[in-house]
Amino acid sequence: MSTCKKTRAEATSVVSSDRLSSLPPKIKGNVLSRLDVREAVRTSTLSSTWRDAWTDMPKISLRDRNFTRTRFVTLVDMVLALHKGTIEEFDISSEKSYHDEFARWMLMLSRRSPRSVTIKLNSGPRYKISSCVFSIGDLKFLQLENCIISLPRAFQGFKSLTYLSLNNFSSTDRNIQNLISFCPVLKDLILTTFEGINQLNIQAPKLEYLRVYGDFEDINLEAPNLKVAILYLGHQAKAYQSVPIVHDKENHIKKSLGGLSEIKILGITGSFMKYLSKGRILTKLPSVFTRLENIYLNICFWDRRQVFAAYSLFQNAPNLKKLAVWSYPSSTWDQCQARILEHTLQMQMDHLVTASVGCFRGLDNEVDFVGKLLSWAPALEEVKIEWKGETDCSMVFAKLLAMPRVSARAKVIVTF
Repeated sequence: MSTCKKTRAEATSVVSSDRLSSLPPKIKGNVLSRLDVREAVRTSTLSSTWRDAWTDMPKISLRDRNFTRTRFVTLVDMVLALHKGTIEEFDISSEKSYHDEFARWMLMLSRRSPRSVTIKLNSGPRYKISSCVFSIGDLKFLQLENCIISLPRAFQGFKSLTYLSLNNFSSTDRNIQNLISFCPVLKDLILTTFEGINQLNIQAPKLEYLRVYGDFEDINLEAPNLKVAILYLGHQAKAYQSVPIVHDKENHIKKSLGGLSEIKILGITGSFMKYLSKGRILTKLPSVFTRLENIYLNICFWDRRQVFAAYSLFQNAPNLKKLAVWSYPSSTWDQCQARILEHTLQMQMDHLVTASVGCFRGLDNEVDFVGKLLSWAPALEEVKIEWKGETDCSMVFAKLLAMPRVSARAKVIVTF
């Protein structure tokens, strides 16, 4: 390189360096937020103007994968102690145990008034969430794993929280009910793998998305703006194991889902359909799910009450367009006792376009169900069947193909 070109290159490098160094602290913080925290801290050695730039990082993400436990503790302590800007997002996850340090970290974090907090410390026993975390008034996003939720008496709620996700946690009926109801603008709620909750009461006027995966005895939803609900009940739950009471006049579909007038997508998985089939089964519910277009359903076709409860649900979803069903067997396989009786209900599923049945074994009760779909849905275009039977399927296929259908376009497609 000629002397002239070398001089110009060095001058350009100096100018570029000066431009970077002259950036406002907020912009420097945003740039450093794209780096690993350890790398961001190392920029303090670049020049005096970058020495404290990392302390204005709005997003902090801490991972202990490449750290010894001692070094990671030092890093977290330093970041929380020396950070002087606003923490928009704080995210920490680990593969090691930090129970001795957790309370200290939470106290330091709460003083920074973060807007978003994600804590995934999944090693060892559950962490008790410190009361100071529940005093973060500007919190909008909260995701916790492997924790114990116990609200302080002075809890005033998260007035700005729109997203709440709790996974692998323990709590009580009252604590969870109060936590949810004291978040007036909550839109997204995820509760998965929990202990200590028997009566799950969800009162959230702004809630739009709900996913529940766990064991409970009872559930009550008061969420008039809910659009998507995925509800899973574990097979070990008492609600699943309990036997329906003959004279029980309560309708569990009405109780659990009756107020969801805005629901568009409904997923009923695990043993939740058995819970809904307890008590009195109504063909007409007080409120109709006029916006419900997609239903995803786990059902035991050997249980007539579950089948009738599903029919009740379909009848009250006049605009249903997509139906996906997964069949699972009961502990007994007596078709004669469990076969679906001729149902006097004549339904019109006028808008149903696609349907699917997973884990199809080709037994009479499953075939009957497909036949009813074909006879009820004039707009039906396709029924997909996932074959899981262990016997010869040719006779079953012949029966399916010969079934009468009200839609000339309806196709029955079988996959293996």
